[in-house]
Amino acid sequence: MSSHNMAKYSLFHVQGGIGKHIAATAVAKAIKANHPDRKLIVVCVYPDIFINLPYVHRAYALGKTQYFYQEYVQDKDSILFHNEPYYTTNHIHKRKRLIENWCDMHNLEYSGEKPDLIFNKLQFNISKKFWERKKPVMIIHTNGGVMSAEAKPYSWTRDMPFELAQELTDHYKSKYHIIQLTKLNSPKLNGAEHLFATQERSLSLMEYFSVLLHAKKRILIDSCVQHAAMALNKKSTVLWNGTSPKVFGYDLHHNITTQIPHDFKLPQSYLFDFDFNGNEVEYPYEKDVQLFNIEEIIKSVDAQ
Repeated sequence: MSSHNMAKYSLFHVQGGIGKHIAATAVAKAIKANHPDRKLIVVCVYPDIFINLPYVHRAYALGKTQYFYQEYVQDKDSILFHNEPYYTTNHIHKRKRLIENWCDMHNLEYSGEKPDLIFNKLQFNISKKFWERKKPVMIIHTNGGVMSAEAKPYSWTRDMPFELAQELTDHYKSKYHIIQLTKLNSPKLNGAEHLFATQERSLSLMEYFSVLLHAKKRILIDSCVQHAAMALNKKSTVLWNGTSPKVFGYDLHHNITTQIPHDFKLPQSYLFDFDFNGNEVEYPYEKDVQLFNIEEIIKSVDAQ
């Protein structure tokens, strides 16, 4: 038998959004730690996130897996990690954070692995030149989720209230160069540079995340950038509307949550309380309310 046929593999399948993929790098690290003798193969939607990781042998884009069965499955010693952590008991009851619950689902010993985001030398050099500004950079991430032009422009469960974001921009713009991370069809902050991770702007994911390498301050939401900030060890202020930092967040960040009431009907909710995309019928307030205390946010940002 050839040495090629004797190779052992761990096959890790990841679906979902960009933030979930970054969180999955911690699970990938745990898979490799639990099975160090196996080459780790990742099949996912965003392979750029995994390509530079030293513990990942190969990363394939979902749907672009030609000859995969013959290469890694047929007559091979391979084990599969291909289940959905969102549909597990501990996740729907919010008992553990996503990464730990994901590891439990695959019977992996979890040793506190954290997400990774690694730039190669060319990516780092290009990003450093690209992000040079006259003033220190502050990131305000206002709108997350699907980045296509057809996506819903605002999700009340995860996006930053626009009035709050504008007030924060007005407060800091004299001292910082504000970069708003948002979607093409979402409201744009006055006094800020606008940045999109879309094919329309020809900006790769790694370029999009590279602003974190040079930003002095970060005000984020529950979306991919707060996961990326964790992966790069960049302490941030993260605002949470309908989702929970106990499930999707990290202790590195200063997590500020709203006090959403839970004594109202959720007619469109199945296994989770609030949808990421923010069903309007489940919005819990009848009148305009101030979801966050801006003074608390400013205090947190100034302490970064």
